[in-house]
Amino acid sequence: MVETQLIPRGIKDGRVLEAMRTIPRHLFVPEEALWSQAYSDFPLPIGEKQTISQPYIVAVMTEAMELKGTEKVLEIGTGSGYQAAVLSMLAYKVYSIERLSQLAARARKVLDSIGCSNVVVRIGDGTLGWQEEAPFDAILTTAAAPDIPRCYIEQLKIGGRLVIPVGEEYSQTLAKVIKTNKGIIRQDMGGCRFVKLVGRYGWKIEES
Repeated sequence: MVETQLIPRGIKDGRVLEAMRTIPRHLFVPEEALWSQAYSDFPLPIGEKQTISQPYIVAVMTEAMELKGTEKVLEIGTGSGYQAAVLSMLAYKVYSIERLSQLAARARKVLDSIGCSNVVVRIGDGTLGWQEEAPFDAILTTAAAPDIPRCYIEQLKIGGRLVIPVGEEYSQTLAKVIKTNKGIIRQDMGGCRFVKLVGRYGWKIEES
């Protein structure tokens, strides 16, 4: 995966590459029948109408956070737990919020099984951030928002980085935002497509 998908497509951060070599991605795919596809470059279903992102997108988003190992990181959308596991190798501590209790419970189980003891998972509305633990050195959002929730900027340290997909329901732009003393600097990193970020400051829950 690393040699054939990530390095040829421009991922250069050696720590990111090593983390993705080390974390057993297949364990984060609930259906064992799909394990043979876990290292292919496309998303896979994890239940609850959610997906585990393709490896390349995980690498791009992780590299953009510029982690050195001392940071406190907030992840919005635990999902399978794979992104949190990668971050756990690159940051001092990871706080991850998941809206769906079934996904949070399974992710916690897998994270524990591979020794990711510096990841804290809680169930809640990720669009609110995690005020009690703020400020964060970096925030990563694994679901797409119609706009950037203001609280994410407020919960970033000066110099902190936010990586988030922003846009319409079926088409978004991956944005990197750096918080400075004078405001924010936004860099668009290209098109992407993520599941919707649902919550007070994201998309509304659809009635069934």
